[in-house]
Amino acid sequence: MVAIAPPGSEPGTWAGAPSAVADDGGIVLAYRLRNPVDQGRGYAVAIARSADGVRFETIGMITKEMMATESLERPAVVRTGDGSWRLYLSCATWGTKHWRVEMLEAATPEEFTPDGSKVVLPGGPYWAVKDPVIVIQDGTWHLWASVHPLDDPASTDRMTTDYATSQDGISWTWHGHALSPRPGEWDARGVRVSAVQLTPGGVMAYYDGRASAEENYEERTGLAVGALPGSLAATGSAPVAQAPGGGGLRYLDIVDLGSGRQRLYYELTRPDGLHELRTELRHLGGTDLASTVSAA
Repeated sequence: MVAIAPPGSEPGTWAGAPSAVADDGGIVLAYRLRNPVDQGRGYAVAIARSADGVRFETIGMITKEMMATESLERPAVVRTGDGSWRLYLSCATWGTKHWRVEMLEAATPEEFTPDGSKVVLPGGPYWAVKDPVIVIQDGTWHLWASVHPLDDPASTDRMTTDYATSQDGISWTWHGHALSPRPGEWDARGVRVSAVQLTPGGVMAYYDGRASAEENYEERTGLAVGALPGSLAATGSAPVAQAPGGGGLRYLDIVDLGSGRQRLYYELTRPDGLHELRTELRHLGGTDLASTVSAA
């Protein structure tokens, strides 16, 4: 089902890049709203709440002007162990290909403001960092983020996923590449982890992949596994999920609802080229995730 429709009908006007958290029987969702490239790209991150996971009411909005950024991309909304909330924002540095991640804190999702924002992942002069995925387990914060090398101005769309850990979600220690592109495969140009599940048997991660620069913004979803969170290996020789006709299906997020149910959120390319944010309910033990999403 469509959870969030595109905010307009002009090509390049998109809704997507979701991050969702279960809360008090409902769902809190953060997502990116985007204009065409020549009109400023990601202009806002919306925060919304839903009782059923499908119909959302907007409860907050962070614009790119508030963050003094040229564009916003995928956020990460996190509920901490003490019940407070954090919003991690992917922010483009003006006039460059550089990205950084800033963090906002609030008592509730309705109270996010840019006041007191902290740059927690600054990137560097030769690399950009964005699109964080965060999992807290046993007091340790685990983070996977897409990293873009900036050494070649014409090839900054290349990306790996790097892994970091933290004890407070603010100061992070990097541990190197968790997932890298595979030469000659459908994900040869770049890989971006979008959802991670830590299990007693190891790590399962879904990721966005593309074969070429031309597929930028139209990534499809792949599956990677590993014994450790910082060492993942892609499986298979084809995506596990894509839009009908082979179009983009990216930024998959998974919310565990309990009782053998999960709710999926992802950005899907429609036949008219616009991107919308879709959701679906998955019952564990039935159809597997790859088959479920591919049929969306």
